[in-house]
Amino acid sequence: MTGNWFIHAAYLAVAVVFILGLKAMASPATARKGIVWAGYAMVAAVVVTLFWPGMENRFLIVLGILVGGIPAWRSGKSVAMTDMPQMVAIYNGMGGGAAAAIAAVEFARGEVHGTAITIMAVLGSLIGSVAFSGSCVAWAKLSGKMRKAYRFPSQQTLNIVLAIIVGWLGLGIIVDGDAWAIAILLFFVASLALGVVLTTPIGGADMPVVISLLNAFTGLAVGFEGYVLGIPALIVAGIVVGASGTLLTLLMAKAMNRPIKNVLFTPLTGEASEGGEAIEGQMQETSALDTAATMRYAAKVIIVPGYGMAVAGAQHKVWEMAQLLEEAGVEVAFAIHPVAGRMPGHMNVLLAEAGVPYDKIFDLEEINSDFAQADVALVIGANDVVNPIARTDKSSPIYGMPILNVDQARNVVVVKRGKGTGYSGVENALFYRDNCRMLYGSAQEAIADVIQHVKSMEG
Repeated sequence: MTGNWFIHAAYLAVAVVFILGLKAMASPATARKGIVWAGYAMVAAVVVTLFWPGMENRFLIVLGILVGGIPAWRSGKSVAMTDMPQMVAIYNGMGGGAAAAIAAVEFARGEVHGTAITIMAVLGSLIGSVAFSGSCVAWAKLSGKMRKAYRFPSQQTLNIVLAIIVGWLGLGIIVDGDAWAIAILLFFVASLALGVVLTTPIGGADMPVVISLLNAFTGLAVGFEGYVLGIPALIVAGIVVGASGTLLTLLMAKAMNRPIKNVLFTPLTGEASEGGEAIEGQMQETSALDTAATMRYAAKVIIVPGYGMAVAGAQHKVWEMAQLLEEAGVEVAFAIHPVAGRMPGHMNVLLAEAGVPYDKIFDLEEINSDFAQADVALVIGANDVVNPIARTDKSSPIYGMPILNVDQARNVVVVKRGKGTGYSGVENALFYRDNCRMLYGSAQEAIADVIQHVKSMEG
């Protein structure tokens, strides 16, 4: 009895630290501290669980932790910042998969009893399976293994049919406590297939929202399985992750002005759009020398990073360039769109890793009114989030999405690898504006050239 009291008290303390850690993650200045707190709390929860009365197979549990933990530690230490989105996606998927696997084992052992417990087990299995297979697809897309979105024939019909099959099988398991093994197996197979079918059509422009949504799914699955197993720590951790992931998903969807149902059922696939406003003018190319001169003698420069900066790993060069400009008396700020990159906060993480102070990084709402007073807006590998078509073309798939007002700056320079469209498949009208110039090439090389020219202008 004493042991149980101690374990529950420890779980309560862990839950409090989880919540405090999550609160700390709300600010870039304290985010690292919050992650460390939550990590230590999770370790404590695992250690305390090993002392649960009647706990068996402790050796296998510890062995499993080592088998999974050591490779995860090594990969976490060595992963490049540009590969962080796919790591987040696959690790999130592992959480959902673990929740589904726990439920599968409980079903196989015949340990799921009572209507309420069975409902929770079925819901946890369904949500965990969808999170696992969906996250695997997200990982494949982010890592380049799956190079484009793919829509199945009669996509919406397939979604509905699979959802009905999963619902029917799940209801059968709930009604019949001694459901056949084949029914349980088919339920898991259909749930995994549903995750694949829902995620495969979604293009890169919607990927930050999808990752956040799948993270919320994993949290909910863990919470449900915690209820099934009677482990308060899992319930609290799952609810916290599920609630925070849901709120983040809603905020990300709001930032794109796209309802969640559109992200899932009318995704931005990356296919070229037809019709819409005709774009007049032509792209005008510039050089690293002209770009350096334009920024060196400017009063204010706003830098807008995008996925192109991440791919090139150019964040350190960008900060070096910004420091040179500041030494020359130029005011420099960074503007981050909420869905820039491939996961929530992707650009913030990269800039923080390069050493950019938090007080120089501004989100869309904070800095959008400043572009009209900026001499230069330097866009590095961003596309859809700076496309003015989003304000005017009602036929565009990105219409209504809040964008950074880059086009209002006196001069705009866009660093881009080529002339292709963004992930939405929409041509960017910004590139054809009279005040815009294109600096083609890898962001790493282009910014390095700009740095050399800025240095040559010193004195």
